[in-house]
Amino acid sequence: MINDRFLQAARGLRTDTTPIWIMRQAGRFLPQYRAIRARVDFLTLCKTPALAAEVTVQPVDALGVDAAIQFADILLVLEAMGLELELGDRGPHLPSPVRSENDVARLAVPDIRDRLSYVLQAIMLSRQALAGRVPLIGFAGAPWTLLAYAVEGGGSKNYLRAKRMLFERPALADRLLEKLTETTIRYLCAQLDAGAQATQLFDSWAGELAPADYARFALPCNARIRAAVKAHCPDAPFIYFGTGYAGMLDLVRQVGADVVGCDFRKSLESSIAALGADAVVQGNLDPAALFLPLPDLQQRATEVVNAGRTARAHIFNLGHGILPETEPTQARALVEIVHEAGAR
Repeated sequence: MINDRFLQAARGLRTDTTPIWIMRQAGRFLPQYRAIRARVDFLTLCKTPALAAEVTVQPVDALGVDAAIQFADILLVLEAMGLELELGDRGPHLPSPVRSENDVARLAVPDIRDRLSYVLQAIMLSRQALAGRVPLIGFAGAPWTLLAYAVEGGGSKNYLRAKRMLFERPALADRLLEKLTETTIRYLCAQLDAGAQATQLFDSWAGELAPADYARFALPCNARIRAAVKAHCPDAPFIYFGTGYAGMLDLVRQVGADVVGCDFRKSLESSIAALGADAVVQGNLDPAALFLPLPDLQQRATEVVNAGRTARAHIFNLGHGILPETEPTQARALVEIVHEAGAR
């Protein structure tokens, strides 16, 4: 039986119950994933299509979610553009960050089918393994978020180096954002060609920008990506998710995404009110809520399901990625709770 309730909800249609998938569902909280990681490092896992496909499908079998998301990492595109990339359990590291005119000039807009062929092959294998049971989501990082990683050389507490580039050398930032935007467009379109049925643009550090700076540096890139990807494949839903942007949903709405992901820092009902009742939303349970006793988890999740009814359509998700310490039984219980509450 084909389960397409995720795609139907993403297109703004009512479904038999609320669909659910979980950000970072293919990852460290699953013992099946840890067993594979015990044999290979993270980057090798990303670059081995058969293993990446296996990890992609694991949560569908283990949790009963309504969509799979291709296992990969948003920073793979930076390596494809010419940056050295180290990925490990301590987080990403880019030993030669982008700081100068020459650094930006050296970055290439790559041939996706050459430099990221392993992701495309993994998508094809994932589709085969899923056999139509649930849809497959492809994804990429948003340009501002990629710029932040590239300039900082990894994660950061305040993203000061990245922000200084925006403020002190905006023309240089624009050139870097242009390359990142064009690469992201090509990458998402290639994922759709390979078999992804929806895409999600992750803007992990959107909330680090003030609204005026988001409008200047992030919004135009995101809206351009959305327009190009939708022109390439109009039927594939486009999801936009960022953290910390709850205070500027009026700007987020201008990206034009089919689905807006909401983090847990603002109630879903309030987010819907800001986005408009015609919005399709995704979210937004606090990932830490999965450590609640089951009756309390049921209450919290049901509240999110009920809040989602005020939107045109709702896809249940966490307001950020699932935490590695989460018990898989709790995640499985969450899926069952959402399906039961959403069918009422």
